Amino acid sequence: MHTYAISKTIHSEDIKRLRKMLGLTQREFASFVGVSHKTVERWESIGEPITGPITTIVRILWEQPGLAEYYSVPEASFPMRLWYMHRSEICTLIDVDEMKRVVRIRNYTNRIQYRAFGINEAPTFNEYLEFLESRCFPRSGDKMKIRLQELGIPFYDPLLIIEKTQGRMAEDEFWIRIEK
Repeated sequence: MHTYAISKTIHSEDIKRLRKMLGLTQREFASFVGVSHKTVERWESIGEPITGPITTIVRILWEQPGLAEYYSVPEASFPMRLWYMHRSEICTLIDVDEMKRVVRIRNYTNRIQYRAFGINEAPTFNEYLEFLESRCFPRSGDKMKIRLQELGIPFYDPLLIIEKTQGRMAEDEFWIRIEK
């Protein structure tokens, strides 16, 4: 049986190096480890040792081959990227090329109900369009025109609606961030 001496502290450079290896901004890293953006800013700027649960997270990701790579955020492979989130947790990255009508996803949760496409790992473009529409108010209805006017949108377009509303629905805590 091996015993390992595990340091209970890490340093700002450890946080920065891991965050960059994962391909995350400070805000995204904060979401990934469940802390505020200000906390990550502080961790990366202080010259003092950092303690607490983050030390375990950092050590696990450094010491388990392939684990950090699994959780890293790849470069966007298409012109548009959508981050499907639950509260501050990344659930699914959706890369889209609308001109070629191609979609690629990467899930970051094992909870099927939190994934943008459930068990579907290779959604079609039409399934992507259906997903977008599912994060909007109904296409038909007596108040649809009023809602569109309130958002400053001339016609019903799920992507435009999500750009304005982040795909937030009253009944859940999921939302979408769009990068173009």
